[in-house]
Amino acid sequence: MFESAPVNPPDSIFGLMEEFRNDSNPEKINLTVGMYQDDSGKTPVMECVRDAKSRIHEAGKSHVYLPIDGLGNFNDLIPGLIFGESHVVLNDHRAYSAQTPGGTSALRVAGEMLRAKFNVKTIWVSQPTWANHLNIFPAAGLNLQHYHYLDETGTAFDLEGCLESISNAENGDAILLHTVCHNPTGVDPTTDQWKQIFAAIETKRMVPIFDFAYQGFGESVPQDSWPIRTYCDGNADALVCSSFSKNFNLYGERVGAITVVGPNSDDAKAVLSQCKAVIRTIYSNPPTFGAAIVDTVFRDNELKEIWLKELETIRLRICELRKQFVAEMKKRLPDMSFDHILHQRGMFSYSGIQGEAADRLKVEHSVYLLRSGRINIAGMNATNLERLCDAIASVMTVKS
Repeated sequence: MFESAPVNPPDSIFGLMEEFRNDSNPEKINLTVGMYQDDSGKTPVMECVRDAKSRIHEAGKSHVYLPIDGLGNFNDLIPGLIFGESHVVLNDHRAYSAQTPGGTSALRVAGEMLRAKFNVKTIWVSQPTWANHLNIFPAAGLNLQHYHYLDETGTAFDLEGCLESISNAENGDAILLHTVCHNPTGVDPTTDQWKQIFAAIETKRMVPIFDFAYQGFGESVPQDSWPIRTYCDGNADALVCSSFSKNFNLYGERVGAITVVGPNSDDAKAVLSQCKAVIRTIYSNPPTFGAAIVDTVFRDNELKEIWLKELETIRLRICELRKQFVAEMKKRLPDMSFDHILHQRGMFSYSGIQGEAADRLKVEHSVYLLRSGRINIAGMNATNLERLCDAIASVMTVKS
């Protein structure tokens, strides 16, 4: 049987990562996979995480199974992190969370649950979107449709196109919304644009899934959840898929959560029970350690304050890298504007360096980025920035 199996092509991101690892050039630059890197090019262990790990190890707890929905203390914290402490959703007990192995699993559980328990057939995702969205939802049995996201410049949000796409949806379809720091573009709707999107969604009675992978990378931890809080001010249903890979640098621990927001407490609990039924058939229950780290940090005021300061330092560093990159490119290519990168948010940017130029950067300069032009800003640092800009200038000049 197995001799007839075709070879699956490598993942677009992790395939490039493999090429990067095999590249012998000591000055190679990685702008592909979405991990934060400091100025030494390494993904640091945050101070709050290091302290939390020590406390967990000292406690010497045994390695027993967690419940299907994960660590209870962790789950109790998530709605407050999303909505703050006084939102109507919390006051009315309309939100309940289940721990998942990363945001990816939360998305898969959301898709499976909507299809199996509510007969949702189609989900709308932005064009472009995170590449794995295109795998996760079809694997869950959902049909994919795309809503317009970028305008003709490829650097700004296309509100008119987005609303037109939503108008073509069927009542009851699901829609995937990047809450903040859109991956891969870094382009987010404005406050007014979000309100228009929400009005269109409500007209079609669509079910929103908020992909919340970058809380704290846009403006701040509380401000970045504004779209979710605003949408859920009424009695609207929603699913929120959170990840702590980025804002805790816990990539390898796979810490995430799915949060159900219902019209009332009983309905939200009922939907969470359906999520648990799906979880049981996929991975049964999540791992303990990563969630215990997050829980330990959030339940200690001193550690939480350290976390908030560390996260702010990361966010500001990425903003500064954007400014430095644009300034350096202006020196080298004064007739070619990269100013759009200043207005994008988070780790990712649609740089405009795509296709053949991206290929040549890899082959000629050992600079790795996706052919779409998506770059991870956090892959830049004081050591590689000038070499990176020289390389980009050389391939963009030839292309033009």
